[in-house]
Amino acid sequence: MRITICAVGRLRRGPELDLLSDYLDRFNKSGRALGLGPATVSEVEDKKNLGMTAEADLLKRAIPKGARICTLDERGQLMSSPDFANQLGRWRDTGTADLAIIIGGADGIDPDLRAQADFSISFGKMVWPHMLARVMLSEQIYRAATILSGSPYHRT
Repeated sequence: MRITICAVGRLRRGPELDLLSDYLDRFNKSGRALGLGPATVSEVEDKKNLGMTAEADLLKRAIPKGARICTLDERGQLMSSPDFANQLGRWRDTGTADLAIIIGGADGIDPDLRAQADFSISFGKMVWPHMLARVMLSEQIYRAATILSGSPYHRT
């Protein structure tokens, strides 16, 4: 199952990009044997600052055709890391070929795009900068692969 992180904004060089790249590289190596991956990032940018609706149009174009859509949203479901891993495993096992995980811009995700989502997850009640949310998501994707493989990376 391929995973595409569809995110508003461009991640510039720096520690966030380094961490994102590291976790996705780890996932792509460890997930392969599990039928997971590769994971990639598709960045979109509303250069005209037209708002959430314009961002949603750009995000929709970044979603692979036929992909299951999951939003990262403060109103989403709170999950433990093992729960998230099990959800990814269920999607993989039920034939999901592509999963698009959507991270909105500063104003969040357009309500119409949120309504199209198959699932929504939350990293808690706090709002996180979208650049950090990418890193946190990539780490959780990698952690999910390690949980599914029985690796000791995730300790409870």
